[in-house]
Amino acid sequence: MSAALDWSAYASYGQGDAYAGIPARGGHYARAVAVCIGNRQCQRTERKGVMCPSFRLTGEAQHSTRGRVEALKAVLNADGTEIDFDSPELAAAMALCVGCKGCKRECPNGVDMALLRTEWLAQRAQKHGLAPRERVFARSTRWLARWPWLGRLIRLRNRLPLAAALGERWLGLAAARRLPEPAAQPFTAPPAPAAETERPRVALLVDSFTRHFEPGNATAAIEVLTAAGYAVDVIAPVADDATPQRALCCGRSLLSNGLIDEARAEAQRLVAALAPAIVAGIPVVGLEPSCLYMLKDEYYSLGLGAEVDKLAKQAFLFEEFVAREHAADRFKLAFGPLAGEKVLVHGHCHQKAYGGMKPLKKALALIPQLDLEIIEAGCCGMAGSFGHEAEHHALSLQMAESELLPALRAAPEATVVADGFSCRQQIHDGVGRHAVHAAVLMRRAMKL
Repeated sequence: MSAALDWSAYASYGQGDAYAGIPARGGHYARAVAVCIGNRQCQRTERKGVMCPSFRLTGEAQHSTRGRVEALKAVLNADGTEIDFDSPELAAAMALCVGCKGCKRECPNGVDMALLRTEWLAQRAQKHGLAPRERVFARSTRWLARWPWLGRLIRLRNRLPLAAALGERWLGLAAARRLPEPAAQPFTAPPAPAAETERPRVALLVDSFTRHFEPGNATAAIEVLTAAGYAVDVIAPVADDATPQRALCCGRSLLSNGLIDEARAEAQRLVAALAPAIVAGIPVVGLEPSCLYMLKDEYYSLGLGAEVDKLAKQAFLFEEFVAREHAADRFKLAFGPLAGEKVLVHGHCHQKAYGGMKPLKKALALIPQLDLEIIEAGCCGMAGSFGHEAEHHALSLQMAESELLPALRAAPEATVVADGFSCRQQIHDGVGRHAVHAAVLMRRAMKL
């Protein structure tokens, strides 16, 4: 097996352990599969944490982390000259994995099923290529940048039921689901602060979804950080970038669809652009959880070298940075009170998986007189492209209805904070509420 991702971190797993159950084939990838030892925490029935959203809903063992491991072990242990990544049983087990990363945090052994599934997708993509729908999901923001008129087509599709029906028939895009509509103008970076400024510098990563769909989130973050005493540099391609006119991207959408080489190329562009900040010890601040945490996790599996270690230590979500700087008495901004305002916070799955919820709560608690509540809910069910897939649309909404949407309906006047782009879309589609990024709420509470 020629792995698409770098699995060398698992090279010593199970060494000398007779109970590791390492599959016969697959090299280091097989060792990563064998991290699961079958204690079945992923198949628990009580509502706790995130893992495993699809098992919670279906109650079927194959739709748990353990069930997917068993399917992977079956193909890695099977006879034959090649590993059968086309196995129907494996495809069925992987079909409802939403990549929540819950198992990486909540499984006692830290099984990373989202990454294991990415390798499976990559093996299939190398053999068969991508279906048209997967190409759309993988490259949508790149196409929007190249052909801005696509935004008009998306808006037209959302308003014409026949167009939506044809999209479901031809591409498998759920006709009942509104596609996210691009902003009238994508984000444009303000002039860079003067190099000689005495303010501490921050490198802001504006991800592709913020840039094209919700540029106001980046503007709000810049205004808050500037008011708090920081000089904000928006990360841009380096001068010798092969495509300097193309905005930077972390590569998340490409990786999620198995396009490892393209994801690696995007990651290399971003790491090159961040190199001066890394050397200078400048914090890197991101807005979208799935993008920012990719720098701290999946970049290791893309084999990008020692730079990833330094980057991972300097990369923070917006609210993580705010909480960290306030604790160090460096965040110089006093917020005005939002007296008695009820705020419900829904955490992105990756925020929960990487311990980002406590900093989010601490950052929002800087706003006086805020009635703040963290919604105890698992995955919202949108999970990037999952909720847009015709065969998964109904299940996506069921995930949301299991905990999240009832909590929102119980507090109809509350402001809703959700940092995840997909989470905000699911909330809008599910209850017709406009959820905001934490940076937007904090800007509203600034003393002007």
